[in-house]
Amino acid sequence: MNNKFKIIGFGFIAGILSGLLGVGGGIILVPLMVTYLGITQHIAHGTSLAVIVPTALAGSLVYGFNGNVNLIPALNLAVGSIVGASLGARWMKKIPAKQLKQLFGVFLVLVGIRMIIS
Repeated sequence: MNNKFKIIGFGFIAGILSGLLGVGGGIILVPLMVTYLGITQHIAHGTSLAVIVPTALAGSLVYGFNGNVNLIPALNLAVGSIVGASLGARWMKKIPAKQLKQLFGVFLVLVGIRMIIS
């Protein structure tokens, strides 16, 4: 399969899951990019963040039109997220790829356990 179509397919899957489950595309895209596209862990993280903007905009507009967005908390969360993402991106550069991959995996497992328990 042409790499361009594979990438578009991965984006399509991440978009569906983001809109359906409200998960960040990074949960889907980072492992796909690293495993199937041979993209480094650091580049996959940065690329995933770049994809979030249009994905979040499209999804939040549809949710908003259906009355499923609480704007004030969303704006407050956005302020904190902008600052946090900036700090996280700076820290990420200092973490070796192997440790970053392990940290990402541990995070996914902990979130999964939390979701199952609650």
